[in-house]
Amino acid sequence: MKRIGLLGGMSWESTVEYYRLANELVRTRLGGVHSASILLDSMNFAIMEKLQSTGKWQEAGTMLAGKASALEAAGADMIVLCTNTMHVVADSIERAVRIPVLHIVDATAARITQAGLTRVGLLGTTFTMERTFYRDRLAAAGVDVIVPEPADRAIVHGIIYDELVRGVISDDSRAAYAAIMNRLVDAGAEGIILGCTEIEMLVGPADSTVPVFPTTRIHVETAVDHAFH
Repeated sequence: MKRIGLLGGMSWESTVEYYRLANELVRTRLGGVHSASILLDSMNFAIMEKLQSTGKWQEAGTMLAGKASALEAAGADMIVLCTNTMHVVADSIERAVRIPVLHIVDATAARITQAGLTRVGLLGTTFTMERTFYRDRLAAAGVDVIVPEPADRAIVHGIIYDELVRGVISDDSRAAYAAIMNRLVDAGAEGIILGCTEIEMLVGPADSTVPVFPTTRIHVETAVDHAFH
């Protein structure tokens, strides 16, 4: 079994899910008390959030590249960046290491195309919904993306940063997300990407009238598959 290098802490609430899912999936495969071989670097999200909000993406990329390189030096066989938004600097991380960096968008795109869908709605931070790094990569895989209207984007982003990254789960926020997902379906979405690792703490298949694509779970499943090949 290969060793999974988790680059997390953005936020730690979602990184917990990465760790839990990886171990559960390995135990399901091997039985007994088997668990995953994991190296984890969990950074202080307050530092990264400040770099995000001030647009210092190059500095953020350099910081994450250094952490990925340290994970490689410690024996990781792959890098799993435990966040959707920071894949905006995935190229910087890939240049810093010789081991595979398992891209969350590639893993998600593969699931969408396997499901036979070509047009999906995307929920995430405003960085993920509004910048092109996510949508362009999906488009290259043949997947067209719809994002919420500006007012809905503000709601989605606000709930992530004001509640979910702080571990706050609200029924009102779940209802707000469900309404936004319904509006994306009305606009033609055949499925919904839960494109922020914290969103899966709030909503799931029961909250949507179309298939959802939980990026955290998909990313971890891809990593565990890689660990066994």
